[in-house]
Amino acid sequence: MSVPEKAVILAAGLGTRLGKLTEETPKGLLKIAGREILYRIMRILQELGVEEFIIITNPKYEGKFREFAKKNGFNAQIIINEYPEKGNGYSLYLARNYVGGKFILVMSDHIYEKAFLERAVKGEGLIVDKAPKYTSIKEATKVKIKDNRVEDIGKQLKDFDAIDTGFFVLTPEIFKVADEILLEKGKAELSEIVKRAKLKVTPLNGFFWMDVDTPEDIKKARNLIVQTSVKGSGDGFISRHLNRKISTRISSFLVDYVTPNQMTIITFLLGIFSALMNFISIPLAGILYQISSILDGVDGEIARASMKTSRFGGYVDSILDRYVDFAFLLILAYVTIKEPLWWAIAVTAIFGSAMVSYSTERYKAAYGSDIYSDIPTMRYLIGKRDERILLTMLFCLAGQIKALFALLAILTNLRIAATVWLVWKFKEQST
Repeated sequence: MSVPEKAVILAAGLGTRLGKLTEETPKGLLKIAGREILYRIMRILQELGVEEFIIITNPKYEGKFREFAKKNGFNAQIIINEYPEKGNGYSLYLARNYVGGKFILVMSDHIYEKAFLERAVKGEGLIVDKAPKYTSIKEATKVKIKDNRVEDIGKQLKDFDAIDTGFFVLTPEIFKVADEILLEKGKAELSEIVKRAKLKVTPLNGFFWMDVDTPEDIKKARNLIVQTSVKGSGDGFISRHLNRKISTRISSFLVDYVTPNQMTIITFLLGIFSALMNFISIPLAGILYQISSILDGVDGEIARASMKTSRFGGYVDSILDRYVDFAFLLILAYVTIKEPLWWAIAVTAIFGSAMVSYSTERYKAAYGSDIYSDIPTMRYLIGKRDERILLTMLFCLAGQIKALFALLAILTNLRIAATVWLVWKFKEQST
């Protein structure tokens, strides 16, 4: 099913429940996790094929929305609702001359994950959620469904089947219903139009979406955006079960204040500092090294949460990680090892540590895809950076540096051999 070319966005409300936050800024342009609410919706819809946006707002915020659209390069028409008191159904009605076929209708104060929008744009009628995970049912608009159509809708419904997600795929027929209600009452709420039109419903259950009405919603949305911005694959055991539990909390706190690149530099400097600390205190150096490993996930989390990811950023981050690892292990060896045999073991460990990352990155360069997606077994191989750094900290605390280098030399090189074998096996099966 094709994606509608146009999307109507209702943004005429004043957002009074947010108090001072919306005195000068419309709710849809409030930044959450480093990006405006509306930017998140529009950018993803644009990527999915929507070519034009029709934003319905009130006179107070007209300039703000025009500036926002121009700044971000969105093809948007700004329509002014001079009478917001006539209801959000009237705002929808004002778009009647700007859409000619199937179109999307969405609220400016809703946040949706990309996976939701990818499916919603191919739906029909009102998109509902029968198993909401992130929205308060008490505050939500409930929907009673009969024969796969809306029978009743409202926040006060006691008997309901699903929750209104605020996302619609409509046809111009909806304007006839809006016109009828406006002629009868002089105003129209969207829920009235939906009920009278007996819109079809498309269920999308359990995805991340929520509307933002209160300061508490902003905090909740920020935390959820960061939590759902964790890298999809490639994390080691320690990252999944320890580092990410800490880094996501740090990211939630910092995402509105620092950029991904700034966080990359901070983490790099801490990593180098931890390496130099080996000259003063090896146990403290190990602890700082582990802290830098935890923080190493923050730049990526902030980048994904604020929709500021870039290949260059990931490229630089990967290079700086290699510098930190090489510096830490080299200085640790310099401070603690004197015997030639143990130096050979240390060098083997250092090169093995670098080659673990190289072996996976080289796969991407050679085959143009992610090794962890192509070969899921790779996720269970031990020896990734997060695991090595935790081991390094523990052995530094225990004062067992030679044992650390011996273990790393074996672990890293066995992992590289296993990686080569798994790639060979995968490619043999693919041909």
